[in-house]
Amino acid sequence: MKIRTKSFKFKLWLYFVFFTAMIFSVLWLLQTVFLQSFYNAMVISNTKKAAQQIVSDSSQENITEIIDKLSHDNSMLVYITNEKGEILYSSDEFKEIHNRIRGGSGDKKDAKSDLKGRHSVYRELPELYDEFLEKLRSSENGVVDYETGSLYVYGTYIDYYGSEERAILYVSATIDAVSSSVTIISMQLVWVTILSLIVGFVLSWFIARKFASPVDSLSEKAKKLGEKDYTPEFRKGFCAELDELSDTLDKTNEKLNRSRSFQMELLANVSHDLRTPLTMIKGYAEMIRDISREDEEQCAEDVSVIIKETDRLTALVNEILEYSEMQTDTVKEEFTPVDLSRLLKRVSDSFESLYRSEQYVFERKIPENIMVKGNSSRLERAVFNLLDNAVRHTGDSKKVRITLTVEHHKAVIAITDFGSGIPAAELSHIWDRYYTSRQRKGGGVSGLGLAIVRQITERHGGCCSVQTETGKGSTFLIELPLSD
Repeated sequence: MKIRTKSFKFKLWLYFVFFTAMIFSVLWLLQTVFLQSFYNAMVISNTKKAAQQIVSDSSQENITEIIDKLSHDNSMLVYITNEKGEILYSSDEFKEIHNRIRGGSGDKKDAKSDLKGRHSVYRELPELYDEFLEKLRSSENGVVDYETGSLYVYGTYIDYYGSEERAILYVSATIDAVSSSVTIISMQLVWVTILSLIVGFVLSWFIARKFASPVDSLSEKAKKLGEKDYTPEFRKGFCAELDELSDTLDKTNEKLNRSRSFQMELLANVSHDLRTPLTMIKGYAEMIRDISREDEEQCAEDVSVIIKETDRLTALVNEILEYSEMQTDTVKEEFTPVDLSRLLKRVSDSFESLYRSEQYVFERKIPENIMVKGNSSRLERAVFNLLDNAVRHTGDSKKVRITLTVEHHKAVIAITDFGSGIPAAELSHIWDRYYTSRQRKGGGVSGLGLAIVRQITERHGGCCSVQTETGKGSTFLIELPLSD
């Protein structure tokens, strides 16, 4: 099996192996190279603390008990002597245990009796005690601490209970006690490291496979985006990030399918509308070339048809481009205050001027200063589309009503035609894009007019609806939130 060195699985396994190696490298350093240094530093610190406690408690009656306990707890050798080097008291790590065995008798004497006569139970002074005394006497602050061979020595002057003269405290502790243990620890570490690395290699490989499996699954899933055999199934729960990525792929697939549907609808529904004006333009152009170019009146009529079909084609293309732009635009628009009253009057004035010659009547009931927040040009386009729709469907009445009201803190635009109304079977489809059944009956262009109205309204946080009655006409409504 070929191993892909750049794969997620291999790199994750490699990182686990590197992590294991680093952990054991640090463990080796701590347990072998630095163990002695750590041990020495700890012993010296504990010895200093114990010696300082003896100094602070040296004038108490139970000072010998304190010394025995500190010697036992810290594995120290302690001597209390006078300045001549005569032993007043001594203790080591076993003194407290011996005293417990004897029940507190024997060597455990108070300080006053110790001064009257020393007993042979005290350990002899160390060989280098004279050297210690010289260093203490020559020290400027009356304190010495130094290392000699495998010992750490600390000394100072104290006021010892029961002694009328100044006493000397001598404390020593072994600082080279782990050198023999390092070899044993090293051998243990060799076996522990070998076994742990083997286990780590195996475990890291299985962990890498566990992590890589959902990633591979998502990779295969991504390769099928937009295809018919795309499967949204993915075993969730391994980690939140991969679950979110799976959801993102599902949403992306939905968008790709919608885009494909949009393209199919565009080809299926608009191809006929594009083909018709192009055929008309070509046919009348050929008529001018072959037949009517010398007949001035007929030529003018043919040119008029060409211009009309060209305008129709231009309007169709513009609507398609506008709707596509709104569908693909993902940037949030910056809305500004819009005087809806003034906008409605402006659009209705333009329609009134355009259709005055055809004797259309535009009834208007538009109060002043109704403000909303939005894109002025977009809202104007929505109103234009509704008015254009009303003109085309108002029929012989040639009357269109435009009203603007405020209801429940919303501006409500109502545009009414007085035509034949909308059949109940078509009500659920009139807002759909490329729904051209009613459009063609009214002489519409592409079937995108009402779809554009709905898209603009929803972008402005509003909603649109229609009220219709067969034989009496229809009222299209747009509701928009008022500006604060």
